[in-house]
Amino acid sequence: MFDFPRNTGWIEVICGPMFSGKTEELIRRLRRAQIARQRVAIFKAILDTRYDADQLVSHSQQTIPSISVKSAWEILNHAKHADVFGVDEAQFLGVELIEVSAQLANDGKRMIIAGLDTDYRGLPFEPVPQLLAIAEYITKTLAICVQCGNPAKFTQRIVESADLILVGAADAYEPRCRRCFRPPEPVYSLKNQLSLGEIKK
Repeated sequence: MFDFPRNTGWIEVICGPMFSGKTEELIRRLRRAQIARQRVAIFKAILDTRYDADQLVSHSQQTIPSISVKSAWEILNHAKHADVFGVDEAQFLGVELIEVSAQLANDGKRMIIAGLDTDYRGLPFEPVPQLLAIAEYITKTLAICVQCGNPAKFTQRIVESADLILVGAADAYEPRCRRCFRPPEPVYSLKNQLSLGEIKK
């Protein structure tokens, strides 16, 4: 897929809306690394318990063993034991993931990160936008709009909730194209957008 550099690290980011195949593509790349007999460490946010606590699970039910972490800093504990690092649901790991990813890439590691680049309001979902800025390779995936069948880049929340972050799947969200997407009211400005670190747990 890529003409990878040699003797250096780098960052790959797979981003897009829900149901666009991000986790499936992440699993595909990680399995190829395993076939190449590279040492692989795979992580996801402990917040993501939709399918399995100890597996990355795509919506198409592809799976691969993973480690759940509360903080991106925990990934560094495995730095000496892996050459390739996979991270799913990056939007749940906060801005710390930016520094962690840069540090590992600078140390010669390959970082493969998947996550939402916009939230249910259609606004940038950190830390993915900043990861895109420092990544060597970017893959933007699109879903299929459930309303009209056009390519979909938005994640439409279809349940009522005051929570900024609501972990869910097909029962809570669906992919929409630009024409069919309906942002929630009131429309929040970027200035007022809360970061994950400001959300009270």
